[in-house]
Amino acid sequence: MRYIIIIRAISIILMLHQFQSFVIASTQDTLTILVNDNSAFAFDLYKELRNANGNIFFSPYSISSALAMTYAGAGENTEKQMAATLHFSLSQEQLHPTFAKLAKKLNEIKLKSNIRLSVANSLWPQQDYKFLTEYMWLLKRHYGVSVSMVNYKCCWDSTRIKINSWVEEQTQNKIKDLIKPGILDSLTRLVLVNAIYFLGDWAKPFNIDHTKVDTFFVSSEKYVLTPMMRQKNRFRYAELDSFQILELTYIGNELSMLIMLPKENDGINSLEISFNSENLKKWETFLTNQKVIVHLPKFKISAQFMLKDKLISMGMVDAFDQFKANFAGMIGIHDSLYINAVIHKAFIDVNEKGTEAAASSAVAVFEPTSVEPPSPIFRVDHPFLVLIRENHTGSILFLGKVSDPTEKCQ
Repeated sequence: MRYIIIIRAISIILMLHQFQSFVIASTQDTLTILVNDNSAFAFDLYKELRNANGNIFFSPYSISSALAMTYAGAGENTEKQMAATLHFSLSQEQLHPTFAKLAKKLNEIKLKSNIRLSVANSLWPQQDYKFLTEYMWLLKRHYGVSVSMVNYKCCWDSTRIKINSWVEEQTQNKIKDLIKPGILDSLTRLVLVNAIYFLGDWAKPFNIDHTKVDTFFVSSEKYVLTPMMRQKNRFRYAELDSFQILELTYIGNELSMLIMLPKENDGINSLEISFNSENLKKWETFLTNQKVIVHLPKFKISAQFMLKDKLISMGMVDAFDQFKANFAGMIGIHDSLYINAVIHKAFIDVNEKGTEAAASSAVAVFEPTSVEPPSPIFRVDHPFLVLIRENHTGSILFLGKVSDPTEKCQ
């Protein structure tokens, strides 16, 4: 009988591929490789999500981390497809220690900056199900998972509530009800969860007295009224042919928010088409420190996605097929587990003081100077893209699109 794996964001393909990965990693820092790979996956996933109605916001880092914990137990074609979809170019032996290195770097930020950034992983296995010691040890060593033995056979809904409570605690009550009723059942054998929480103050905060209600053009035909923050200050800024970019840093300069704004009110679709990892690196080379007049709406949004169909369309097919999935690295045999759901929920609150953001991902496995020129104006009064990253590695922690800052949180 096939059982189920639930993943909450909630093989290295051939010997030749393994050799190529080793050669690449020997000439580059593995952390740089992993961040680049995760970024490529982030933009691929954004392309799958961008046609969703309303605002979009997610944590690609959270999703990659949760799926990497599942990938550690994948074999044969399941492993190959996951590697291709997630853009994992490092070998299994290199990948998981590098994820640990990245998590350590992120968790160290709060020691150097006046911000809160926490990343936590947890494992919720069926209490009498025999997962391989090596697999459990790998997750504990490289992902620092907390392990809670549970009983899905009789108590799947109470277990769901326990997992949701853990997510709420890790995200300061910002991510609630991650796992909805009906997702877990008596055949669930493992739930892997990653949670990320960020609270940071702007290095240059907005004066609340300058915030005024203004118009935001949701489309060329529709507008809404929303609180618009304002300030004139020095920021890294660039104006390209069809859009503008602004970087707002947080205290400590360890993290920053990038905002990409089309010049035309209805230009978001064109910007999204060119929105990828390579172009982002190119665009950033144009950023210069200059005085900018900034008008930025306050916004508080959340978004939840069931990612199974998106990941399948991206090439991760066998992992969700109860007849083809191979997670022998978890239990020693290849035909007992498959992924039933990948769930992700994220939240962001941007105001005069700074930003609060949180996300969680889960994977469920089932058994089945003189005179200055005029300052440029950065008026964010129509749909825009937003990205929060760790500056040293460039790791993308959160990514999204704000179509309507007045849209209520889910």
